[in-house]
Amino acid sequence: MHAATLGFTALALSLPSLTAQAAGQDEAEGFIEGSSLRLLTRNFYFNRDFRDADPGDQSYREEWAQGLMAFYRSGFTQGTVGFGVDAHGLVGLKLDSGRGRSGADLLPVDSDDRPEDSYGSAGAAVKVRLSSTELRYGNLRTEAPVFATGDSRLLPETATGWLLNSQEIEDLALAAGHFTAYKLRDASNQDEDLYLNYGEGKIGKAIDFLGATYALSKQLTASLYAADFDDTWRQYYGNLQYTLPLSDTQALDVDFNLYDTQDTGKALQGEIDNTTYSLSLGYAFGQHKLTAAYQKVRGDTPFDYVGGDSIFLANAVNYSDFNGANERSWQLRYDLDFAAYGVAGLKFSTRYVKGEGIDGTRADPLGGYAGLQGKGGEHWERNVDLRYVVQSGAAKDLSLRLRHATHRANEAQGEGNIDEVRFIVEYPINIF
Repeated sequence: MHAATLGFTALALSLPSLTAQAAGQDEAEGFIEGSSLRLLTRNFYFNRDFRDADPGDQSYREEWAQGLMAFYRSGFTQGTVGFGVDAHGLVGLKLDSGRGRSGADLLPVDSDDRPEDSYGSAGAAVKVRLSSTELRYGNLRTEAPVFATGDSRLLPETATGWLLNSQEIEDLALAAGHFTAYKLRDASNQDEDLYLNYGEGKIGKAIDFLGATYALSKQLTASLYAADFDDTWRQYYGNLQYTLPLSDTQALDVDFNLYDTQDTGKALQGEIDNTTYSLSLGYAFGQHKLTAAYQKVRGDTPFDYVGGDSIFLANAVNYSDFNGANERSWQLRYDLDFAAYGVAGLKFSTRYVKGEGIDGTRADPLGGYAGLQGKGGEHWERNVDLRYVVQSGAAKDLSLRLRHATHRANEAQGEGNIDEVRFIVEYPINIF
């Protein structure tokens, strides 16, 4: 599946909501008139304590850094075909860390394992719009379920390639893309190779994808995607989301995700035959929500993905993705919005995930997953998340977020025992 055959029908930055159709080119305001500049400051503290580290090994990671980000988006020139430019600049500054505490991925690390004092990158993309179809080329972010850049540390990841988003038909969004390079979350280089999260060894140099999302009704949405990671795998994705209002204050929602991954071409990661799915059921009542989820991996290799966030599964949580070979996992989650108790902007969530049945001993010995996991692997993770967003005044939209994760595993699972704390302060500023 090459970009030429896909026709470049991809997401621009992210798949727009189907509830708000993209404005057509006949509504273009102009290159300058439709432009915007947004700044984002992000202060990030990260501490991960390895509870089972061997003597002499690094027992914890601790980094504190300040991120400064600027995002410019021009409007489109007027006329039948509109042209524009998007650009961004990213800077990361070390506030505290050192040798022996590095490796949290907030900051790049030198050859002596010392975190660097600063780093940064800049990128741009040109864009063209005809009717309700937009084509972009350059350094971009994407949220396609088979290729999504991540934003879980100080600075966001970006990828280099083509994106095109089309919403010519009401309630239908078409998507595709072709990418050949990547910028990691703790790097300055825009031209690094694509990367896997779990596999080792050689991988393909480009990824192509094609997808569609259709709103069958106000309550039901379906998505289908296909991706080709050259000489590595072909991956297919399906999703159904359904919401059933029960009353003014109660609702049920169902979210089903399925990935099927098969090796292709030279099979650089070895033989892969993996089908992974998750099903979650949520019940919202007033300011509360309870969610239960089940996830299953069918295959002798873990479910793996390209880029930082290309996993839209229910049990992919703070630390672990619960995606081990043959793994099954369950989740219980509780969310609370404090607005009804007089504290608008304060939200709390906690969840517990249990995984078992992992067996990675039958992975292709010539592939990149051999020896990654043993037989009888099991683990659990608990997350607690508290976030407050200022609702008014000079500090409006300032957010403070405290996240805590605990993970415990046996040796066959392989991810180890950790306690983790993240504290994140963000402040967005809309210049124009």
